[in-house]
Amino acid sequence: MFKFHKLSSNIFLFLTFFSCFVRSYVFTYYGCSQEKFQPNTPFETNLNSLLSLFVSSSSQTLYNSFAIGNDTNAPINSPIYGLYQCRGDLRTPECSECVKNTVSRVRVVCPYSYSASLQLEECLVRFENYDFLGKLDVSLRFKKCSKGVSHDVQSLKRRDDILDELGEVDQGFRVSGSGLVQGFSQCLGDLNKNDCSSCLEEAISKLKSLCGSSEAGEVFLAQCYMRYWTSGYYDSPSRSSRDDDDVGKTIAIIVGVVGGVATFIVLLSFCGKSKG
Repeated sequence: MFKFHKLSSNIFLFLTFFSCFVRSYVFTYYGCSQEKFQPNTPFETNLNSLLSLFVSSSSQTLYNSFAIGNDTNAPINSPIYGLYQCRGDLRTPECSECVKNTVSRVRVVCPYSYSASLQLEECLVRFENYDFLGKLDVSLRFKKCSKGVSHDVQSLKRRDDILDELGEVDQGFRVSGSGLVQGFSQCLGDLNKNDCSSCLEEAISKLKSLCGSSEAGEVFLAQCYMRYWTSGYYDSPSRSSRDDDDVGKTIAIIVGVVGGVATFIVLLSFCGKSKG
């Protein structure tokens, strides 16, 4: 069972301040299991191996999945299953950078969690302590609808036509557009053709029911996602309208800088006391 979190306003403002000095990484959503594992256990060892595989594999391919410690002789509660996937229009160096930055933050966002999902703008990292690979799951993880709505019948018709086209992708990544209406969709690589179609059908249904006549909308289900908008280039909606949305949960984590600044402050305090 995932528990979704949202940073307090004070912490968010603190982290945002330091993002002025270094590049920040904004998560679309993240979820952590409430069940925790103990440090220095076989599960932690397998988790470390899995995360290392994510980083090394992402320099070669945009998607991969792994299962570790699932043999019959493995210690109890040690198996782990996971995958990563990058957006289908990325080059492998961009994918590798995204996965690497996501992996480096797993323990900060979901410390000692048996399960975690971290979705960035351009990549997803997920691991579980049970075998979820290739099993259809259309549960809603995140949705965002623009506050701006369209009352133009033709524009809404074009939107619906685009959504239907995006639902026809067998696997992988698809971009479509008509006039000012554009969109893209993608299934996770562990789904077969039929399950991918089922997931995208559910995504279309969710977009229409949850976003109505919004000029832009996106939904992330457990194993696929879909987005549309009525103007601009296709990766702009989450960057241009994220501040206008009250539904989405986003976080900016600048671990290295915050940790470094905190250490610096402690050292200054210590030196001041020593001099005194």
